Amino acid sequence: MQSTELDPILSQALGDATRAGLKLVIGNKNYSSWSMRPWVAMTAFNIPFEEVKILLDQPATSMAIAEYSLAGRVPVLVAGETTVWDSLAICEYLAEQFPEKNLWPQNVAQRALARSMCAEMHSGFGDLRKAMWMNIRASFPGKGRTTGAQADIGRIGEMWEDCLSAAGAHQFLFGEFSIADAYFAPVVMRFNTYDVSLAPALQAYVERVTAHPAVAKWIAGALQETDSLPAYDIYPD
Repeated sequence: MQSTELDPILSQALGDATRAGLKLVIGNKNYSSWSMRPWVAMTAFNIPFEEVKILLDQPATSMAIAEYSLAGRVPVLVAGETTVWDSLAICEYLAEQFPEKNLWPQNVAQRALARSMCAEMHSGFGDLRKAMWMNIRASFPGKGRTTGAQADIGRIGEMWEDCLSAAGAHQFLFGEFSIADAYFAPVVMRFNTYDVSLAPALQAYVERVTAHPAVAKWIAGALQETDSLPAYDIYPD
């Protein structure tokens, strides 16, 4: 009996179509750092999805988010009967659903390191988040330089340096773009907004991430938004 193999590109397209129907619920692109992470990952790896944007800090925000998740936060990924309401869990779910896309590094040791870095980003760096919130449209040079934020910047720089020294000066953290780069994209946005001074290799990485098509598309969306959160638009003296 003769067997017929599908063209790999066609096979992948059919697989993506089968798993399509994904819906990603996000907040304002200008401010929502957590929403940016899975959105950039899905866009970078050509995973089809419907975007649902809910404006944050509005009277109806909680009710709107509750239609998708009782956790009360964005992002939320809706995949048929499955709901995933945490940015890192969303990325892990996508990596499992689309293994052929290699969202994580393929090397076991690198994959473990990438996951560790994302987990540290996910649960840590509270001082940086508090002192340097994400606002892509703003420019706050020199602001937010608290002792804690400076320590967080130093730690992030150490991780980036270790990865880039191994991957190559002109690469992403693990060579090819991965979830790790998507996860640190909001940090890159903060470094741009607050004009953080970095070593040349790290600044070059910031520029590469900023220019990545998926990140650039998110930035363009943020710049087109007309909604505003006044509490995050002016940095207090």
